Amino acid sequence: MNAAPVPLTDNRPAAVPQGAAHTHREIRQQPRLWAEMVTRLSAERPALDAFLAPLLADPRLRIVLTGAGTSAYAGQIARSALAAATGRTVEALATTDIVADPTGCFEERTRPTLLVSFARSGGSPESAAATELADQLLDHCAHLVITCNDRGALAVRHGERTDSYVLLTPAEAEDQGFAMTSSLTCMLLAALHTLGADRVPGLDACAASAEALLAEDVTGRVAALTRVEHQRFVYLGSGALKALAGESALKLLELTGGAVTALADSSLGFRHGPKAFLSGRTGVVVYISNDPYTRRYDLDIFNELTAALPAGHVVAVAGKPEGLPEAATWLVPGMAEADDAALALPAVLYAQLLALDASLACGVTPDNPFPDGEVNRVVQGVTVHPFTTC
Repeated sequence: MNAAPVPLTDNRPAAVPQGAAHTHREIRQQPRLWAEMVTRLSAERPALDAFLAPLLADPRLRIVLTGAGTSAYAGQIARSALAAATGRTVEALATTDIVADPTGCFEERTRPTLLVSFARSGGSPESAAATELADQLLDHCAHLVITCNDRGALAVRHGERTDSYVLLTPAEAEDQGFAMTSSLTCMLLAALHTLGADRVPGLDACAASAEALLAEDVTGRVAALTRVEHQRFVYLGSGALKALAGESALKLLELTGGAVTALADSSLGFRHGPKAFLSGRTGVVVYISNDPYTRRYDLDIFNELTAALPAGHVVAVAGKPEGLPEAATWLVPGMAEADDAALALPAVLYAQLLALDASLACGVTPDNPFPDGEVNRVVQGVTVHPFTTC
């Protein structure tokens, strides 16, 4: 990093860093918005059940979770938890993959499918194109659209369809800052609650966990890591937490305007070549699974990298402290028994805060890290080409 880091502050409005008003607020409002999301889902439960019950009753149902960028990570984080909760085949496919390779993504034309689309704005060209391709290639496709924008193209296109259900987050979740923070977690929470109901352990504890996390000296811990002036970061995890690692790396790249490079991988996969990314100025965050078996692999790579890198370069983010040194562990309060998909919800706040602090340290404006428009809040420059089958 090029400049001395600017330490983050608490929730007091007067302490908001310049150029970070939206991002600062949108990170810290998440526990409140999650509570609002749960209230909204409770009110919509009868309508949701009426829409979903006939679909979920079919044992052949395939559920596809889709989105682009951060929205794609929402599906990847939720996938295994929703497969266990529904007993159905659940896949996470990015809209960018669907649009580029529709026949590869929708090979079984006759298999009934529920396409769950995550979209902050609903205005990305791939969002609508993915739903249209699913309709074109599948005999039976229903749509659950989870979005933050009731005026977006995706919500408008599916709002009146009987084979679609548009589920809206609280309006404040449509982040006004560049990076997706509240939008990601509200949409992820909505999917886990809607399709997982009470079958995802720890889901009901997420808001209280995030509140407790933000009440601690989290910003001091984060600033201590960014002050090491790392040139690059590595995020590692397994299963749902591998997807969280991917989102964490993306957030750091976005908010620093690419000034800090970041890599994400699985705890086991990292040794197979990507470990070459390490240098003496690399910071590492390892997300530690709550699953007893998976956790062993996360602890192995954490211990290996702690021994290999200078002190203070490696931290663990975990729901429980067993097997971890206190000084290098960022605990997620109240999530010791949570499913990893639920654990990811409050845990991602650490990644968001780290990206924000690193952005300020680099002299970048977090709310708009690309003032010249080379990267945009809603993707631009995409041409969706007509698709025809032989």
